Amino acid sequence: MTSLSAYTDDFASFITASPSSYHAAAEAARRLDDAGFERREETDDWTAGTSAGRHYVVRDGAIVAWVQPAGATPTTPFRILGSHTDSPGFKLKPKPTTGSYGWLQAGVEVYGGPLANSWLDRELELAGRLVSTDGVQHLVRTGPFLRIPQLAVHLDRTVNEALSLDRQRHLNPVFGVGDLRQADLVGHLAALAGVAGEDVAGYDILTADTNPPARFGLHHELFAAGRMDNLSSVHAGLLALIQGPENHETITVLAAFDHEELGSQSRSGASGPMLDDILSRIGDDLGATMSERKRAYADSWCVSADAGHAVHPNYPERHDPANLPLAGRGPLLKINGNQRYATDAAGAALWARCSAAAGVPYQEFVSNNTVPCGSTIGPLTATRLGIRTVDVGVPLLSMHSARELAHVNDPFSLSAAIGAFFAGA
Repeated sequence: MTSLSAYTDDFASFITASPSSYHAAAEAARRLDDAGFERREETDDWTAGTSAGRHYVVRDGAIVAWVQPAGATPTTPFRILGSHTDSPGFKLKPKPTTGSYGWLQAGVEVYGGPLANSWLDRELELAGRLVSTDGVQHLVRTGPFLRIPQLAVHLDRTVNEALSLDRQRHLNPVFGVGDLRQADLVGHLAALAGVAGEDVAGYDILTADTNPPARFGLHHELFAAGRMDNLSSVHAGLLALIQGPENHETITVLAAFDHEELGSQSRSGASGPMLDDILSRIGDDLGATMSERKRAYADSWCVSADAGHAVHPNYPERHDPANLPLAGRGPLLKINGNQRYATDAAGAALWARCSAAAGVPYQEFVSNNTVPCGSTIGPLTATRLGIRTVDVGVPLLSMHSARELAHVNDPFSLSAAIGAFFAGA
């Protein structure tokens, strides 16, 4: 999209449609269907010669899509955009209908590393998937449904000096009042999904903020929404893949993994086999030998796109004093001497070329030595596949909050640079 406003509106729509990783994968699949991509099932036989074109695979809350030119050979390299669909929050426990003193509550466990205080006193929804006894998956979302109420300042006069939240006692949301024996949270979700409660055999249900994305500020340059870590990268890569011209020299791939916030160790996470499974099957269909596949990987690139940190104006001392990325000045090139990010000098040169080709700026990010550095799927992908990898992302404030903050220019610029990457810059 050439219009910043159109891009931002579309990004907001994508976030609204994606309250869970399962919904994000489904919304990406819907958009790919509309763009003429063909869904592939992993259980099907992908016969030789039929992989040319535009395809995608969904595995649980992850999705991998690719564009394969008709002239691809066994040594055609890949250009991969890696991202993730999940975000921190709270996940519904087994036997989730709890409560006391007349309140009905949902039993939840912490998912990832949410900024817990930001989830207090918000209208939240439950969203995710139910799986019925026949193995069929049913997506469900409640809309505004529950809330984690904070203790009033009158009952804790020290709350503004030191807020301490016990994960077991203080973070269980309320969703009503009444007799606990007559409440059935799973039954309610089942009814919304059109499934009998007794037919629900399992579920993966998480919380999401229901406040819609908003553009605001002096010049409407600020953008607030939940789950920008990391739907900002999923959306940017998705649009770049759909709207970009076919690159006849590479196979372009969008890989949006699940469970990054938990360490990526799952069948649909970046430490799992999903990407290698699909790239290997593409190679098999092209008749690639193991040696040819290694040659293709050696000439391939992965851009690992995950949100990063803009300088916080109230806490500038938490950032490296010589590298101070600002909101609105372009995506981050993420660097870490201990390889918590996969960027090296060759990757930095690649990102410089992509940004220049797209006509957008970028900024370097490195952690303050006294502040531990997080990580991304980048080092995991580089380690598993041996593909050269560079880490980038949109600068945010309030990362892992229920509602994060970005400048509208930065997601737009990220998508443009990814488009140049897919085009072969």
